[in-house]
Amino acid sequence: MNFRKSVLLLLVSVLTFLFVGCAKTNSSVSEFNKPAIYWYRNIAKSIGSGNLDKADAYYISLKSEHLHSTLVKTAIMMLANAHMNKEEYILSKYYLDEYNKRFGDYSSLKYTDFMKLEASFLGIKDVYKDQKLIMDTIGACNSYIYSYPDSIYTPLVNNILARLYMSKYLLNENIASLYERTGHKKAAKIYRDKNKKSIVEMTDITAPKEGIVGKIFN
Repeated sequence: MNFRKSVLLLLVSVLTFLFVGCAKTNSSVSEFNKPAIYWYRNIAKSIGSGNLDKADAYYISLKSEHLHSTLVKTAIMMLANAHMNKEEYILSKYYLDEYNKRFGDYSSLKYTDFMKLEASFLGIKDVYKDQKLIMDTIGACNSYIYSYPDSIYTPLVNNILARLYMSKYLLNENIASLYERTGHKKAAKIYRDKNKKSIVEMTDITAPKEGIVGKIFN
């Protein structure tokens, strides 16, 4: 009997906790039919306090209730920059894509597409694991230079591109050295041959002292 009572009390406690938790969650999204400036101010306030989850939620309310408000445009860029500063690069790129779809023109795309490149570049954390992201970002850099030859951000894009090529070169060299040490000379030659086609050379690169390729991004 005591056991059954204990189980019942535990069940009641859990249900009470879930009910209170849900009530709190629902209270944060129960507001509606507010003016655009209300949602906008709360987005700005949430960004200022570092609560980007709440800022994202307020943006959804602003967008759903006031799709054509001029404040939506500013709010999107605020959130893109806030997520970038918090190193949440995927979310930053989401907002930049959102901005491009709704407000992008040749002039603004030069800036927002550069920000997307920067987010991709900064999002590379492990050169060994992020090889596809490196290759995709190299392709995006070249596409940017072709699409916006007059952009003031082109020198910065070229800098990103050079660092990506250097990291790729060091990666190939490290893999070749590993194969060489383990007696796989043919495999080592394949990676050395890849570097022969590179636009950078080893003399252009100052290798990281720690011996970690990823340090080139710091």
